[in-house]
Amino acid sequence: MSARTDGSRRQPVARHGILKSPHPFTQIVTVLVAVVAVVVLSTGAVGAFAAWNALSSVEAAGVSLGDDEGQLPPTLGEIEGGVNLLIVGTDSCDGDNAALSGACQAGDTAGERNDVTMLLHISDDPRRVTVVSFPRDMIVPIPACTGEDGTQYSSMSAQMLNVSYMYGGLSCSVLTIEKLTGIDIQFAAATRWTGVINMSDAVGGVDVCVSDDIRDPHTGLSLTKGTHTLQGVEALQFLRMRHGIGDQSDLARISNQQQFMSSMVRKLQSDGVLANPATLFNLATTAVKQVNEGQIVLSQSLANPQRMVQIAMAVKDVAYEDIVFVQYPTTYTDGGLRVQPVLSDAAVLFQALANNEPLELTGSTSDGYGTEVVGEATKPEPATTATPAPTESATPDAGTTEAPAPTESTQPSQAAVALPPSVTGQKADQVTCTVKQR
Repeated sequence: MSARTDGSRRQPVARHGILKSPHPFTQIVTVLVAVVAVVVLSTGAVGAFAAWNALSSVEAAGVSLGDDEGQLPPTLGEIEGGVNLLIVGTDSCDGDNAALSGACQAGDTAGERNDVTMLLHISDDPRRVTVVSFPRDMIVPIPACTGEDGTQYSSMSAQMLNVSYMYGGLSCSVLTIEKLTGIDIQFAAATRWTGVINMSDAVGGVDVCVSDDIRDPHTGLSLTKGTHTLQGVEALQFLRMRHGIGDQSDLARISNQQQFMSSMVRKLQSDGVLANPATLFNLATTAVKQVNEGQIVLSQSLANPQRMVQIAMAVKDVAYEDIVFVQYPTTYTDGGLRVQPVLSDAAVLFQALANNEPLELTGSTSDGYGTEVVGEATKPEPATTATPAPTESATPDAGTTEAPAPTESTQPSQAAVALPPSVTGQKADQVTCTVKQR
């Protein structure tokens, strides 16, 4: 066991209360839903600067990752190059979050861990999106980190991933994933449970499917066979649920979360959300409120409104088949209580991402038998938007151009990289259902 540099001993951490299993894609939603909203609002100069002004308050509270850029007025161009964004969901017992956790209510309030950790990778031209989920119980090295209070923590050779946030906050989780993957992470965000609830309410719910009647006595969620639109507390319960599905492991829960994420992507790209300015404005203002209330934490680089707009511009038109959700490959250890990373299989994934190659999933949708494919989704055609009438103060034809007609891709086709079967997951064009406990 390693010791803190101040001489005190670090105690091993393994708080796994029966309700300690947060919320995945809403971590992306809390940031990128607001990003997409800003993009839509930014279709005119007035909307762009109004959105920039509304979001600028979040930058001052941003967490430094060591190479952050200053705030600039927004532009409509997408970000240059690729993007790596770490999204963390924490198990805070602070404020209203305590009522959502049995462990908090039982008095286990020490520390705040990253129970959900995901890396959002957006490739350069051609654009592809890959979301890698990292199991919270995976044993990894934790690098030396500086806590938010300035405490220096020495490195640890083998600890569960979910202690990284407790020892050094968001920046320590970033350093841990960088060390594990070799990926340079430029942006990061963390959210608590109440942030998830408020954002799922703002988006109007997400459709999920269960293959049979399911009841999880630990989260309190019961669903009948079929499709359900979940929001608020029910959405959080679904994202935390593992008892009653698959092999009841954290790996089954990850695939459950990936089903939610995939459905969320399809909703965000559908006319029901992106074509509704009122909904988008609600999402943006809700996200800003969550940041200001401390339920969402952003890196300084991501808290820059211009960067948020540019990131959204890079992902808003990516094809379903090029949006992939995968789990970092692992194998069980300690009698099934923990998992170890399979570095050789992970290297295939991250080399493909580095080369910007399309991915082919050869394994199942779930390493924990949590989901199954039941159909295929087709991306809707872009909605036709009427050109706004010029105002009296506007110069005729100034700054207005017709959108170019869609053209065939000029990118040469690439052979997909077949990922090892241990890299489980699904694409956004796959419709999956949660499977009842085996």
